[in-house]
Amino acid sequence: MLNTQRSLSELPKMSAASQVERAVLEEEFNWLLKEEVHAVLKQLQDVLKDGKSVEEASRRFSMPTPGLESQLKQENFILGSSTMDQVKGVLTLQGDALTQTDINLKVAKSSQVLHFQFREDKQWKLQQIQDARNHVNQALQLLSSRDESYHFKTGAEVNKLMDAVMLQLTRARNRLTTPASLTLPELATSGLMKMFTPPMPGDVMVNFYINLSKLCLTVYQLHVLPPNTTKNFKPAGSSVLHNPGAMFELNNNRFEVSHVHKVECVVPWLNDTLVFFTISLQLCQQLKDKISVFSSFWNYRPF
Repeated sequence: MLNTQRSLSELPKMSAASQVERAVLEEEFNWLLKEEVHAVLKQLQDVLKDGKSVEEASRRFSMPTPGLESQLKQENFILGSSTMDQVKGVLTLQGDALTQTDINLKVAKSSQVLHFQFREDKQWKLQQIQDARNHVNQALQLLSSRDESYHFKTGAEVNKLMDAVMLQLTRARNRLTTPASLTLPELATSGLMKMFTPPMPGDVMVNFYINLSKLCLTVYQLHVLPPNTTKNFKPAGSSVLHNPGAMFELNNNRFEVSHVHKVECVVPWLNDTLVFFTISLQLCQQLKDKISVFSSFWNYRPF
């Protein structure tokens, strides 16, 4: 009985201490919602729009106004390979567009060298860069939708905004790190095949894509399978890179990939872009972590 009375008499003192602690935490939490959240939002916008270390990348990813692409300088990149030098060339990149290519292909099993360039009236938009830029602009719109006068009322509200921003940034990053898988018929009928002069021969296909900070070119050499090849014919599925031996059918003809050549070049501003995605995602997560510290206190009721 005495123990029970003692515990009851001590309860007000403990509650008072808890109330003081709670008041301090509430004051800190209100400061977080009013001041620090907006500081992080501004920092995120600075990184995504005006970050000094990613200035070149930022200019390429923050261009909602049509026509600004022409203000970007053209950059030439020499294609390199760690294997044989069957494919050599120079690619000209302007923002998200390949404006010119100069490719030499040494045909396997012969000394013939084929030379291809884009037609003067053509340029190839790199969909991965376009999509990534669109996701960045959506993230920026989310961030700017809460100006400094806006007062966040709950941690859940902040987390909801951070989750939405992180989703767009993750999608943007994934577009650069995960090239699209295509079937061989899709490659054969791609608009890219109509861009070259002289026209690509029927036994050569090409594909351009972004992989992390690299701009990649894959060249496929094909041979036509005899009409009676049915027993071992197995059409290949979708893939970023098809291997020799892959088969496909197009316009009642059956083809097999005989040789594959992959060459690539590093685009420095793409590497910067991936860095600022990482920085931005870390800033979002750090703010969410701070919110969760306070949330765990509210959910913990010792008395």
